[in-house]
Formats: sequence, structure tokens, C-alpha cells
Amino acid sequence: MSVKDIVFVTGNANKLKEVKMILSSESSKFNLINEPLDLEEIQDIDLESIAMAKCKQAANILGPNTPVFVEDTALVFDEFNGLPGAYIKWFVKSMGLAKIVKMLDSFENKSAKAITTIAFADGKGGFHIFQGITEGKIVDSRGPTTFGWDSIFEPNEASGKTYAEMEKVDKNEISQRGRAFAKLKGFLATEFN
Repeated sequence: MSVKDIVFVTGNANKLKEVKMILSSESSKFNLINEPLDLEEIQDIDLESIAMAKCKQAANILGPNTPVFVEDTALVFDEFNGLPGAYIKWFVKSMGLAKIVKMLDSFENKSAKAITTIAFADGKGGFHIFQGITEGKIVDSRGPTTFGWDSIFEPNEASGKTYAEMEKVDKNEISQRGRAFAKLKGFLATEFN
């Protein structure tokens, strides 16, 4: 059986590196190609709607027979009823990590959820959603600040470490991205068998 090309649409080099690491065991079944397409992101709080809209755009650009996926990650604060959610990237860019942490100063509840939503177009006309969630809390920044908000999110399962303080392999085991991609891997294993 020939190896199938699958396109991952992202312009984020760190995210691409992490996804390649997560999907590495399936790499013999398909060839992961990166396309940094500039896709329009709809403004919504529904994470599945955002990912699906981007995936449909990508499928239109790349052609109907091209398997392609997009990934969208959100950070939701329990006290803010799901915000900043999908807007976290813009909060980080405009406010910085310290001010994001400060937003929760007057609240006792610092609980948060990291959510990754993957929308996959299978190249046969079907669209599929895979989602991973990791619960944790917002803390003062600890560890390298080179990957989004990793240094302010402490997962409940991380023995007191932020994502940024964890080894990548350990992070991928419990992260929302690792969980979402585990579901995609399972799907691809049957799809490309």
C-alpha cells in the first residue's frame, strides 16, 4: 500500500514540531505535509464550529481529494464561563502572560481547561472532529515562555509543574493536544490500514 499525504495547516513551528512528535508512530502509514495557509477564523465561542470552518476553507483551497486537518487550541477559565477560549492567542499577544494571570487575581477559582479541537477532511467528502481536554489551573508563569501560554497552565496531572516545565514527551501524554491527536491517530490507523 502506498503512503498517503496528509496536510496539516499551521504557521506555528512549535505546534508543527509537537504534532510531528505525537504522530510519529503512525508516520509509516502517511506522510505529514505542512501548509501554512492563512485561513480566516470565524469569531465564535463554539470551538468545533471554528475548527470546522477553517478545515472547510483549507479543503476548498487544497482540493476535495486532499486529506487535510486543522487544529485549534483554546484555554478556558471556569470563572469566565469559557473565555478567553479560542481568543487566548490574541490575549497573549496583546496583554502578555502576567496580565492574563492577573485577570484572575480577584477570584478564588483559578481552574481552567485546555482544549484542542481537530477538524479533519478525509479527502472523500467527509469531515471529522476530534477533541482533547486537560483540566488544570492558571498560575504565575514558570518555565520557558517560548510556546504560547504553556508557562501559566498547570495541569492537574502534572505533579505541580506547568506545561513549560515538563519534558515534551511527558507533556504530550497528558496534554489536550496529545489527547486530541490520539483520537485522530486511532482514526487514521483504521483509515490508512
